[in-house]
Amino acid sequence: MPDGNMTNPPNLNRTLPLRDQIYQYVRGLIVSGQMRPGDAINEVAIAEQLGVSRTPVREAVKRISDEGLVNVFAQTGTFVARISLKELEEAYVIRSALEIESVRRAAARITPEQVEALEDTLAAHELAISRAKYAEAIRLDDQFHKAIADVNDFQMLWRAVDISKAQMDRGRYLSLPKPGYGEVTLRQHRQILKALQKHDAEAAVAAMREHLNTSLRNALEVAAEAID
Repeated sequence: MPDGNMTNPPNLNRTLPLRDQIYQYVRGLIVSGQMRPGDAINEVAIAEQLGVSRTPVREAVKRISDEGLVNVFAQTGTFVARISLKELEEAYVIRSALEIESVRRAAARITPEQVEALEDTLAAHELAISRAKYAEAIRLDDQFHKAIADVNDFQMLWRAVDISKAQMDRGRYLSLPKPGYGEVTLRQHRQILKALQKHDAEAAVAAMREHLNTSLRNALEVAAEAID
């Protein structure tokens, strides 16, 4: 989507900060692959399409740049960053450290109601994959992981994970349509949930580590293919 041409731009809620809504929207286009590596980001065009001034667009793009998803060149312009294998591995290290500690703590305090909520998310995730609704499947995958952080009331932890995993997410959108990948994710989520339900911290950590290792392998594989 070069030059900031966006299909189906959102209806912005003028009672909420515009920069946050624009950030979520443009970041989502990049992470999902709708804006591809090398595409130009035209802040003026985005502002016109959304019916806003350039200021909140500039603020949103600066925030996205801080996450390494776009590159800003003073004399040339702003472009979607290439997928970096090094940054994928770095994102994995950060995410793994945070989520393994998160699931370890959650195993000790998760309630039956929270277990049921995770079961519902898993069921919806399975349905989304069966219907080839991959964007919805990824959203539900994230919902599962966020719910585990929420068991500990760790809002800042999930925000840190969400920022760090942006590069991995770009690989996820490419890898999920591959045969069997979605089913493996579901199986691993079930193992995590089973351990949490039993309040078995050691098993929960092992299951989470296996799941994140698989996610990294898949992301590196598809990223290498995209780079080639």
